[in-house]
Amino acid sequence: MKKLEVLLADDHQVVREGLRLLIGTQPDMHVAGEAGTGREVLAQARQLQPDVVVMDLAMPELNGLQATLLLKAERPATRILVLTMHEDEKYLLQVCKAGAAGYVLKRSAGEDLLRAIRTVAQGGFYFDPTLAGKALVNRKKQGGQAFPAGTAELSRREKEVLILLAWGYSNKEVAAELGLSAKTVETYRVRIAEKLGLRSRTDIVHYALRQGWLDESHPLPQLPQG
Repeated sequence: MKKLEVLLADDHQVVREGLRLLIGTQPDMHVAGEAGTGREVLAQARQLQPDVVVMDLAMPELNGLQATLLLKAERPATRILVLTMHEDEKYLLQVCKAGAAGYVLKRSAGEDLLRAIRTVAQGGFYFDPTLAGKALVNRKKQGGQAFPAGTAELSRREKEVLILLAWGYSNKEVAAELGLSAKTVETYRVRIAEKLGLRSRTDIVHYALRQGWLDESHPLPQLPQG
């Protein structure tokens, strides 16, 4: 079995050591290299051609956002997973625009990071549910009522489910947010798939990106309280 080649990018050696030990326990992953600056990330990526780069945002020379922009321009196929302490949703929006496929907080459990690495390596997207939830709450306070264009064929509830899924919510989390059962959420997912052809989480996120739902200029609908 070919292992996932992972490049670790963080300016703190102790963080890289911890990540290397965690990833090293996984039979399907291998730490291909490490970088402590943004410029080192670019050089290592050229040489090692990793499947996934685990990228910190706060690094010298080039920060993680700049390194992501440059790396995606040079190597579009490289999957970038941001691992950071920043819990402000504006950073999530910025790295999404830059081309990152995931955003995980450093306080997350190790199993969450491993799940995120596998998800982005397979072409999917992974956004920390806690941070995505904060983004939804803050943007709902803006008072936006309108749904994004291009979803007129969906019911209001289907749109709500689709938006939450795009922001990284699981079926269970969507159900809790909207006061539904997980089985009902799955029913909505099936309907959405039939109407829009969105069969996977990757399809949903790509659709959300095209609609501009990860762009702060497009308000999310007012979801039910409680």
